[in-house]
Amino acid sequence: MSSERSWQPLAEVAEDARPLVQAFREAGGLHYGSLAPEPSRANFARACGLNGLNGIDGVGHRDIMVPVTDGEIRVRLYQPDEAEGAGDKGPLVVFLHGGGWVIGSIDTHDGICRLLARQSGCVVASVEYRLAPEHQWPVPLRDCEQALGHLVANAAALSIDASRVVLAGDSAGGSMATIISNSPATGAYEVAGQVLLYPVTDLTASRPSYGRFLGGLPLVAESMQWFRELYVPAGTPLDQPTLSPLLHAEGRRQPPMFIATVGLDPLCDEGIEYAAMAARAGGLLEHHHLPRHMHGIFTAAGRISSAQNLLELGGLFIRRLSRHS
Repeated sequence: MSSERSWQPLAEVAEDARPLVQAFREAGGLHYGSLAPEPSRANFARACGLNGLNGIDGVGHRDIMVPVTDGEIRVRLYQPDEAEGAGDKGPLVVFLHGGGWVIGSIDTHDGICRLLARQSGCVVASVEYRLAPEHQWPVPLRDCEQALGHLVANAAALSIDASRVVLAGDSAGGSMATIISNSPATGAYEVAGQVLLYPVTDLTASRPSYGRFLGGLPLVAESMQWFRELYVPAGTPLDQPTLSPLLHAEGRRQPPMFIATVGLDPLCDEGIEYAAMAARAGGLLEHHHLPRHMHGIFTAAGRISSAQNLLELGGLFIRRLSRHS
C-alpha cells in the first residue's frame, strides 16, 4: 500500500475533477485492488450511479441475449430517435465497457452509450462480456468477438445495419476494441473506426507512467497489477497481440482512431505511444490528451464536464465516419 506522501497534490488535479479526487481521499483512498472482486464491483456500480451521466434523452434501448461459448450474454442496443427510419443509418457502434476485465457492466456504462448514440446518430450495442477471475482471458475477448459476430449475422432480424462497425470502449474495453478492430474475425463487415478511451495497450506494464502513480487515485499501478493477475492465467506470455497490442502496432495502418488519454494515469504513456504509432503509420487519427485528469473520468462524466465534452467529440467523430463509405 502506498503512503500519502506518494499521492499527487490536489492542486495538480484539474479543477472539474478535483472535488471527486478529494472526496475519494477523504473516504480512505482505497484504489482498485484494495478489496476483493465482489465488493469492488459493488463499489464501482455505486460510484457510476452517483457520478455517471444520467438523463440522456432521445435514445431508446432494448436488451437481447446472445449465445457465446458455454453460455449466453446480454447485449443492450441503443437506438437514437434520429436513426428511426433513416436511410443512412451509419455504422453500428459496438461498445465494450471498462473495469479491468473484473468490474463494470452495461449498466455502469449506460450513460456513456446513450450519449454516444445521441451524438453519433448511430445504433450502439453494449456488450456485457463475462468477467474475470470467474472467466479469465481469453473468455472476455472471445465473448466480445462472438457478440459482434452474432450482431452481424442477425442484423436484418435485429433491424440494424452491421455492414460497417465502429469498435469503442474505455480502459480494458478499449483494449479489446482495438484488438478486434485490427483483427476482424470475418469479412462480413468493414471496420469503419475505433473510439478508444484511455485504453490498455501494454499489459507488460513497462512504461514509465506506471512508476508515477502509486496512490491517491482510484486507478494506480497496483490496481493494474491486480486486474492483470485476475484476468490473465498464470504463465501466459503478456507480450502477445491479444494482450499488448502496443507491442505489435509499429508500422501497422489502423482503422480511423479517436483516442483519449489522461495524464494522471498509469496507462498514460502507453496510450500516447499507441496514438503516435497510429499517426506514423498514416491512419486517420484524432487524439485528445487531458494532462491533469485521472483514469475513470468517463464513468464520472456526470460530475466532470471535460469528460462529457470528450465523449461528445467521440460521438461526432463517429458521425463523421458515418458520412463516408
